[in-house]
Amino acid sequence: MKDYSKYFNGPSLKDAKHRGKDAIHHIEDAYEVPTDMIGIGKGQKYFIQTYGCQANERDSETLAGILETMGYAPTDEIKDAQVVLLNTCAIRENAEEKVFGKVGYLKKLKRTNPNIIFGICGCMAQEEVVVNKILEKHPQVDLIFGTHNIHRLPILLKQAMLEKEMVLEVWSKEGDVIENLPSHRAHPYKAWVNIMYGCNKFCTYCIVPYTRGKERSRLKEEILKEVQELKDNGYQEITLLGQNVNSYGKDFDNDYNFASLLEDVAKTGIARIRFTTSHPWDFSEDMIDIIAKYDNIMPAIHLPVQSGNSDVLKTMGRRYTREQYLTLFDKIKEKIPDCTITTDIIVGFPGETDEQFEDTLSLYQHCEYDLAYTFIYSPREGTPAAKMKDDIDIHTKEQRLYRLNEVVNEKALKQNKRFENEVVEVLVEGTSKKDDSMLTGYTKHQKLINFKGNPAHVGQIVKVKVTEVKTWALKGEEIE
Repeated sequence: MKDYSKYFNGPSLKDAKHRGKDAIHHIEDAYEVPTDMIGIGKGQKYFIQTYGCQANERDSETLAGILETMGYAPTDEIKDAQVVLLNTCAIRENAEEKVFGKVGYLKKLKRTNPNIIFGICGCMAQEEVVVNKILEKHPQVDLIFGTHNIHRLPILLKQAMLEKEMVLEVWSKEGDVIENLPSHRAHPYKAWVNIMYGCNKFCTYCIVPYTRGKERSRLKEEILKEVQELKDNGYQEITLLGQNVNSYGKDFDNDYNFASLLEDVAKTGIARIRFTTSHPWDFSEDMIDIIAKYDNIMPAIHLPVQSGNSDVLKTMGRRYTREQYLTLFDKIKEKIPDCTITTDIIVGFPGETDEQFEDTLSLYQHCEYDLAYTFIYSPREGTPAAKMKDDIDIHTKEQRLYRLNEVVNEKALKQNKRFENEVVEVLVEGTSKKDDSMLTGYTKHQKLINFKGNPAHVGQIVKVKVTEVKTWALKGEEIE
């Protein structure tokens, strides 16, 4: 067995569980590029592969911005890159398998081009078991860093270039808020805006509170400044982003909360505001009222339920019952009748009985969601659920998922049919991937629509008449 004690900057899930009462540090000047790294990438290219959630997508925009300040240019061809970063996700096992598949491919690539700097970052890098596997089996990896020290990429990249051994720096800490980082926005009309980081919920199946640290909110002044700059630069839509946006402001010593922030963002006048993700436990009536009050807050809410049975929810650590969730759901629908609501559901959680699964189906029949992201439970090492007896065979899990998805498809089509022959407002994003004679975009209700229209209107919000309804998308024609 090799001695890996020299990698003292490796992750610790035990340390990552800590939730202290120390004040959150909001740091303006943590990011710097060493003098000898300025322009180091001139004439060279970088490739970033992003896995997982919107938080990772936003982090990749920051990674891209940092690399571009050093002179690197982006490429979509991994074999043309001199710096390759895999920004990883830890939430499900199949995401991890995809990453290690790519790691295997890069081993072959590095044989032909040994000067490539190959790094792994993101949530997988925060897991001890993953880092140990990389150390033992994948020496082609030059650099490993986590979710808390993205701002140190120039320094870590310099180390990787100079040293013959792997560079490992993963902080298992509660986290600070680092401001003034560069960014290469992935989209010219829509933008992610981080409002907070981390999670304190500790659902028993979820690794995110360990990989992302404790809940910590950005200052409202920084958020509003970013939103205003995006608006001034022609952005039409922003999505306020956090592991649990409803918890925003709980780490402040005042009454400023997510409802307050939503209202202030709405008052900037930016055309469209969305947010994700919401935990039902923190979804206040004030939030509902603010969403209903402002036309530029989109009537589309992602509200993960995970299970329709109260006992399963308790085992999951979700902090609400079936009845409490339905009360919240009905209140949203009462105050915002046309609101689109989507959800997440896990089937086959340890101990879930046939009767408890039927409760999930009956809840779905009540809510008639516009869409659901459905998953078979898979254990994540380091979480409490991973220690539970996984007593449901894969055939049963797959049958439950199949039955649930039948209902998901049925309700998705039903919800889309309410827009048939209606005129909807669409932010035009470009041409359709499947048919370049058609434009594509999303409605206020977050419905994908492909339509015949004027290509000169890309980046604008236009009116489109819905002419055809399908389960997952709409078709239409622009109204001139």
